[in-house]
Amino acid sequence: MLPAVETMHSEITLYPGATGATVTPQSHSSIAISTLKHHIRHPMHKLESRSDIIRGFSPAWFITTMGTGIIGALLINFPYRTPALQYISWGISLVNLTVFLACCVLFSWRLIRYRDFYSILMHPQQSMLLGAIPMGLCTLVVCLVWTLKPYNVPWMPVLALVLWCIDVVLSVMSFLVIPFLVTSHQKHVLETVNATLLLPAVPTIVAATGGAIVASVHNGGVATTIVTISYMLWAMGMGVAMLLTIVYLIRLVLFKLPPKEAIATAFIPLGPFGQASYGIQLLGVQAARLFPTELSQIAYLGDILLSIGFFVGLMIWSLATWWFAHAVYSMVYTRVHGKIPFNLGWWALIFPISTFAASTNSLWALTGYTFFRVLASFVIVGVALLWISIVTLTICYAWTGELFKAATVVQLELKDTVPEDFDSENPEECLE
Repeated sequence: MLPAVETMHSEITLYPGATGATVTPQSHSSIAISTLKHHIRHPMHKLESRSDIIRGFSPAWFITTMGTGIIGALLINFPYRTPALQYISWGISLVNLTVFLACCVLFSWRLIRYRDFYSILMHPQQSMLLGAIPMGLCTLVVCLVWTLKPYNVPWMPVLALVLWCIDVVLSVMSFLVIPFLVTSHQKHVLETVNATLLLPAVPTIVAATGGAIVASVHNGGVATTIVTISYMLWAMGMGVAMLLTIVYLIRLVLFKLPPKEAIATAFIPLGPFGQASYGIQLLGVQAARLFPTELSQIAYLGDILLSIGFFVGLMIWSLATWWFAHAVYSMVYTRVHGKIPFNLGWWALIFPISTFAASTNSLWALTGYTFFRVLASFVIVGVALLWISIVTLTICYAWTGELFKAATVVQLELKDTVPEDFDSENPEECLE
């Protein structure tokens, strides 16, 4: 599951020196103000050392770049376009670039300082999240193309192609290495498996979609090669993702919903289906543009792939609507039975829902049906508002240092020296 950070919703901070003081209802507002001031003036006060920021910086942080980048991409192609949205999307894309570079620096710093990359690979949850790195990079490539394409910047196609090639290499490595480790080295129990098991297969689908977008700014043999490779990536990722989805569905049937700390992962299966629907539609458009001239011996193939892209995209989109509804039901059901603590897993809501919105928007572009246009607009606005709220919570909890105290990191540190009285639910107590 995504690293769960338990939040203390019922915790009340008293005035300094007021240990054991009785709190009256009239003083609640002043206590809240005092607590807020304390949090602002003392960043990372929940960490024993500032070095814990690096030690607790897991691959899960790259999910923030995935969500931020795709929000910028959605606003660029909003069905009802306005200049204001274009400027906002540019700003979000720049923020995403900054966040991605910061994540790369901090994660690299952790790997160099603690030399624990092998431990991450062997970890049944954190290894799944390594696929977020190429997916975050792909959102940068997509925003780069769509932002600069109208201005005919001469160096943009080459830069986009280079970055896409790097993304393909990272995606294929995630696709080949992590599933092998799952079947050969890592220990998984069906009862604890959740949808993060799909993450190593999703980067190739995302890279395929990015390939269709990069191909749109190229011509000739280069563009044809990009589209051909993208079809291969799409087929590999989608095939494995569907198989892993069956495993996850069996887990749900036998052991019911994930715990409340990881309930946001219920949206993850929506990601590969929404992205696959979107990608196959874009690839069909590029095939129809390129193949009649570049593959003259089978000139009709382009029109066939365009038709297949629409039909398959619509079928997969329909399946994605079921996962979307199921995930919403799961979230509401869990919330009714108790509060859902905030953690980085909440970012699992943004990217999957955004891929569904992008697929819906593409169906409108191909068919012209108002239904798809209105639905895409509604979902984009909703996920954008959700993104704003999650960004705000992430900043607040990161400021206190609480998001860097994931239990999975502590378990990694104790992998070789686990005491007999180790409590997996409260690992911090064993460190004292």
